[in-house]
Amino acid sequence: MLPVGVPEPEGPTVPTPAPFTPDPDPGPAPAPVVTRTRTGGWWTGLVLSAVVLLFLLIFVLQNNAPMRINFLVWSGTLPSGVALLLSAVAGLLLVAIPGGLRILQLRRAAKQGGRRVR
Repeated sequence: MLPVGVPEPEGPTVPTPAPFTPDPDPGPAPAPVVTRTRTGGWWTGLVLSAVVLLFLLIFVLQNNAPMRINFLVWSGTLPSGVALLLSAVAGLLLVAIPGGLRILQLRRAAKQGGRRVR
C-alpha cells in the first residue's frame, strides 16, 4: 500500500536481468594457446645439442694437422682439432663441477629448513 498522492510505479520494482540475445556474428574463434611442456624443452635441447655436435665434428675433421702436446711429464701428438676440443671440455668441467656442487649444497640447505649457506 502506497501513501496517498504517490502514483503507482510502472513495471517491476525489483531489478530483473535483461533477456539473452546471442551475438549474430561472433567472428572467428580465438586461436588456442599452446603452452610449453617439459618434453618440448627436452626436444629443443636435443636438436640444439645435435647441431652443436655436428659443428664440432666438422671442426675436428677440418683441423686434423698433427701438433705436439706437452703436459707436465707427458708428451704426445694429437690432431689440432682434437687438442682444442679436449681443452674446451677440460675448461667446461672446471666450471661445471664446482657449479654443480654449489647447486647440490643449496638444495640440501633448502630441504633442511632454509638455513643460511655462505
